[in-house]
Amino acid sequence: MKKVFLSLAIIAALTVVSCKQADAAPAADTTAVDSTAAAATETVDSTAAAATTTVDSTAAAATQKVDAAAADATKAAEAAAPVKK
Repeated sequence: MKKVFLSLAIIAALTVVSCKQADAAPAADTTAVDSTAAAATETVDSTAAAATTTVDSTAAAATQKVDAAAADATKAAEAAAPVKK
């Protein structure tokens, strides 16, 4: 996922730079691409880290809820078992 965001950020940076006026110096274009790519990489890294943290915490909470529901279902099944006899 991180690589996808990074790739999209680099493509966006290259698109912005290629749309600049043709009379700009080539060295300035290279600098713009490098600085834009660096900024995009930092943004993607921080976004990916935040998303990973959110997914991990959500998964942990969901796992706890599923485990609790399974325990409740087991208790209910055990309580209902004597009634069937």
